[in-house]
Amino acid sequence: MGTPLGDFIRARRDTTQPESLGLPDHGRRRSPGLRRSDVAARAGISVEYLTRIEQGRDRRPSPAVLRAIGDALSLAPSERDHLRYLAKITGGECTHHAGTAPPGREVRPSVLETLRLLEPGIALVTNRLGDVLARTRAYEAVTRGTGLLDGDAPNLTRYVFTDPRAREFFADWDDVADEQAFDLWFGPAVENAERFTAGLAPLAGPEFTRRLNRHVVPARGVLRLRHPSGPELRLRRETLDIAPDAQHLLVMLPADEETARAVERLGRGGHGGLRAIS
Repeated sequence: MGTPLGDFIRARRDTTQPESLGLPDHGRRRSPGLRRSDVAARAGISVEYLTRIEQGRDRRPSPAVLRAIGDALSLAPSERDHLRYLAKITGGECTHHAGTAPPGREVRPSVLETLRLLEPGIALVTNRLGDVLARTRAYEAVTRGTGLLDGDAPNLTRYVFTDPRAREFFADWDDVADEQAFDLWFGPAVENAERFTAGLAPLAGPEFTRRLNRHVVPARGVLRLRHPSGPELRLRRETLDIAPDAQHLLVMLPADEETARAVERLGRGGHGGLRAIS
């Protein structure tokens, strides 16, 4: 039986071409990418040991072995972080919040005050299931008319995969979909993510389910939004973890002067203030 750690290593091995690491091409083979022997040799471990890790028969490789595998696969820093995180899940060390209660929706007053200080900037607080828990007036302005904030409990992940308007709103929809599916790995608890995934999968279909176990770490480049009123917005994103609450604060900054002017115009058409959802 496979494990998240083994699935990730195997996926990265299958998608890495030998020539990209300066290795010889062994010719035709049954599966693409690197052979286990290639990775094992570069990591300084046996093929048998790498096989046990990939198949889930060894669930607690040492930090040194993880570093060696990361080096062997030439993983980027974000991919190495994901490798270590999956090792914790596989080894039973990643507990998040105990129990299966739904994730809390309350945002601490100090976090709300921080969000308030960011006005008139574009910012929101979410959990890693995609629930939008609080947002600034500017975030409401740039999403107005898209359906994202409709209802009493908006959820970004559900919106991306089930609302047809999302494909028009997000200019790079495939990239955003990759990000939302990937973030489900990070909690707020394994049980909550599994329950959320089980409920969403029948509605979202294969575009969602095929992404769940790919373990492709998103690049998270500039976010391009097509606002219904006309302008395309290009936004850089900064994410701050609110670790005790399994939430994060996402701030979006205009990537160019044209976007800054468009956001200002959209903000003038808004009303109200900071919105928190409990």
